[in-house]
Amino acid sequence: MAKKQFKAESKKLLEMMINSIYSHKEVFLRELISNASDAIDKIYYKALTDDTLKFDKDSYFIKVDADKENRILKISDTGIGMNKEELENNLGIIANSGSLAFKTANESKDGHDIIGQFGVGFYSAFMVADVVTVISKALGSEQAYKWESTGADGYTVEETEKKDVGTEIILKIKENTEEENYDEFLNEYSLKSIIKKYSDFIRYPIKMEITKSKLREGSENEYEDYSEEQTVNSMVPIWRKNKNELTETDYENFYHEKHYGFDKPLKHIHISVDGAVRYNAILYIPENIPFDYYTKEFEKGLELYSNGVLIMGKSPDLLPDYYSFVKGMVDSEDLSLNISREILQHDRQLKLIAKNIKNKITNQLQSMLKDEREKYETFYNSFGRQLKYGVYSEYGSNKEDLQDLLMFYSSKEKKLITLEEYVSRMPEDQKYIYYASGETNERIEKMPQTELVADKGFEILYLTEDIDEFALKMLMSYKEKEFKSVSSGDLGIESEDNQNENEEKENKELFDYMKQLLADKVKDVRISKRLKTHPVCFATEGEVTIEMEKILNAMPGDQQVKADKILEININHDVYQSLKNAFETDKEKVNLYTNLLYNQALLIEGLPIKDPVEFTNDICKIMI
Repeated sequence: MAKKQFKAESKKLLEMMINSIYSHKEVFLRELISNASDAIDKIYYKALTDDTLKFDKDSYFIKVDADKENRILKISDTGIGMNKEELENNLGIIANSGSLAFKTANESKDGHDIIGQFGVGFYSAFMVADVVTVISKALGSEQAYKWESTGADGYTVEETEKKDVGTEIILKIKENTEEENYDEFLNEYSLKSIIKKYSDFIRYPIKMEITKSKLREGSENEYEDYSEEQTVNSMVPIWRKNKNELTETDYENFYHEKHYGFDKPLKHIHISVDGAVRYNAILYIPENIPFDYYTKEFEKGLELYSNGVLIMGKSPDLLPDYYSFVKGMVDSEDLSLNISREILQHDRQLKLIAKNIKNKITNQLQSMLKDEREKYETFYNSFGRQLKYGVYSEYGSNKEDLQDLLMFYSSKEKKLITLEEYVSRMPEDQKYIYYASGETNERIEKMPQTELVADKGFEILYLTEDIDEFALKMLMSYKEKEFKSVSSGDLGIESEDNQNENEEKENKELFDYMKQLLADKVKDVRISKRLKTHPVCFATEGEVTIEMEKILNAMPGDQQVKADKILEININHDVYQSLKNAFETDKEKVNLYTNLLYNQALLIEGLPIKDPVEFTNDICKIMI
């Protein structure tokens, strides 16, 4: 029989199909099953207008059979089938989609959506097969036909025998090579796994012969294998069911079936939208943080389905980075897909879906914070850090959405509170929202800089994560109240025993001398208005605080970031009196005391001392 040639452009496209269009060879099975589903859908559409045709859904299915010995994989369906002309047009001209033509002609009818649109998915079979054979008998036809091809060199079409209407695609699977293992496409468990991954929600049963073992009759320990036909796909996805039909257990089971996590999700969000873009989604807020969450290996994104067929395992465009902890899936019939159905051709629809999903997540978190505080705090302990990154990133463009979700430890409440709760109980004379930064709540509580603010009865937010202060700097204010570090040079608090100008003049010579000694280390030395019981501390001026200095310098690269430090001295402390007396009699002692006080301030802040040996020697000197 004379072999027919693909048209020149089709031949070139076929070579591309085999070598480069699809990123994973296993998707050939997704494409062939989707085509089989389309073929059954076409009978359904015809039954809508043809009274002589009855559509009994139980009579329609897809079958996958593997013959390891002969390296044959067969995908068959009970769909509409193809006659000779359709085989020529649909398979002889690549990218001529029978499904697309059928869909266009039937757009006004209610019913199932046709999956295939491009007419190229069939040719993905050549990625795994040396020979592809199609045997098909069209609805209403007595004659069946066989289409066969070994690839780009052409194809044949001839009459053949087939009892029932439908199509069989028979693949002669390639032999293994050093680079590729094709045996997995003959292994029933691998095939089942691929079907579950990509085609679990095809609306018709996908049947396979599954090998099982049973105890041999009359034996106590000998087993024998037998085959049992099973439907391997779920068919009706949970997201297409009515919400009132589903229980919490149903949602939890789906979470674990899809391997979204080993924990129990704190919340689920079930979305069904029938608007400008139609889609369904089920989203989960996990309880526990994944072990790789803050590593380069972690991939954010939701599973993306097009009409029940998995297109992307992780679609990052569906989630903003600050909600990257959300797990789940989205299914839409309205996505514009590229030729391989693996990536999106246009992003307008996706942006609309992503925007709505973002708003739904925000609303769910706000609701949880309001009505289920304990559950929200569990979530926040796991993922609050990510929300703070969201406030800081993208130049603060998301801070309005996220600021009411933030929580910080309170000096008064001794627990996490929101910014709204802090501001709602501020005294009238309090100008700022005060915060203190440190490694732990316990260390912050002992910081000398907190004394004056705490003495005034003002609440202090404790910041213990590296992102905290950067997030507040980006917020700048909340409900017209600016944030102010307790280490700030100006606290906006008038001290009751405010130092008068005479005291400043009296100490000017001493402090100028100390400033000169520490010229390259501090910006100034001055009387402290915040210290009550401690002799010394650092204050800062400018945007960079001491905690920010530590964090930035810990990053890769030679940052050399320095905060503008002010060494503050408590003139009501006994140490100051010793310092003042020494200045009048012994400048060497002033030098010693100045270095000790400076290093003491460093230690309080958790900063490294440049020369620990010199520091210990200085301590010894005052002990002698």
